[in-house]
Amino acid sequence: MTIQTAQTLTAMPAEWRDFFALTKPRVMSLVVFTGLAGLLAAPGAIHPVLGFTAILCIALGAGGAAALNQWWEADIDAQMKRTSKRPLPQGKLRREDARDFGFFLSGASVVTMGLAVHWLAALILAGSIVYYAVIYTIWLKPRTPQNIVIGGGAGAFPPLIGWVAVTGEITLMPVLLFAIIFIWTPPHFWALALFVKTDYAKAGIPMMPVVAGEKSTRRQIFGYSLALLAISLVPWAIGGTGAIYGVSALVLSGIFLALAVPVSFRTAQQEDTMKPEKRLFAWSVIYLFALFTALVADRMILA
Repeated sequence: MTIQTAQTLTAMPAEWRDFFALTKPRVMSLVVFTGLAGLLAAPGAIHPVLGFTAILCIALGAGGAAALNQWWEADIDAQMKRTSKRPLPQGKLRREDARDFGFFLSGASVVTMGLAVHWLAALILAGSIVYYAVIYTIWLKPRTPQNIVIGGGAGAFPPLIGWVAVTGEITLMPVLLFAIIFIWTPPHFWALALFVKTDYAKAGIPMMPVVAGEKSTRRQIFGYSLALLAISLVPWAIGGTGAIYGVSALVLSGIFLALAVPVSFRTAQQEDTMKPEKRLFAWSVIYLFALFTALVADRMILA
C-alpha cells in the first residue's frame, strides 16, 4: 500500500501519539541521557532551571530532526518491515504536517537554547540538526555505504552540547565524549544492519552489508570495537576522569570487544543464526548508558 493510498483510506485525524512517534522516542532517550551526562559531568555549575531547559532543547532538537528524517524518508520507510508501522507509512499523518512539526521543534529548540542558556550551545544544536536531517538523511544515506560512519556525528553531539551549556566553551573532554559516540555508532548500527539487511536492500539503501558484503562489514565491526576500547580510555588517561570511569570503561569496552569477536569471525556453527549480532546490538545500547552513567558517577563522587 502506498502512503497516498493509506492516507486516502484513513479518516481519523492524527493523534498526539502520532506526532510523538515522529520524534523517535527510543532514540531520543539515549540522546537526552548522553546530553544530561555531558551537562552533569562538566566542571562548574548551572542553575537547575537552565539545566532543565538545556536538556529539553536537546530533546526537542533531536525530535525535530527525527521528524524531518521521517518526512523525507516516508516512501523508503513504507518499503521496510522495520519502519513500515511508523505514522507516515501508515497514513496517519500528512507529510506536510510532519515536515512543519519537524521545522517547528528544530527552530524552537535552537532559539530557546540561545536565549535561555548559551548561543554556542545553540549553534552546536543547530549544527547537529542540520547534520542529521540534511547531511545524513538527504545526502549520505542514499549515496554511500559510509553513511553511518560519517553520519554518526549527528548522534554524537548531545554530550558536547550539554557540556558547553555549562561551561560556555569547547575543550578536549567534550570532544572526546563526542568521539566515543562517533566511534561507537558504526558497530552499533552495523550489528543491526546485518540482521535487517534485506530491508535495506529492498529499499535501495546502500548500507555496508548490502554494498560491501557481510564479511567486510564484520571485519569493520571488529576494527571499530577495538578503536572504541582505545578511545573510551583516553579521558582517564589524560586525567579528565578518575578511576570509577576508567575501570568502568575498561570493563564495558572489553565486553563490547568480546561480543564483537563472534560477530566478526563467524564459525560454521554460527552461519544460520544472528544471535551474536543481536547480542552485540543489545549490549551496545546498554554500553552507552552504562559508560555515561560511570562518567557522571565519577564526577559526582570524586568532585
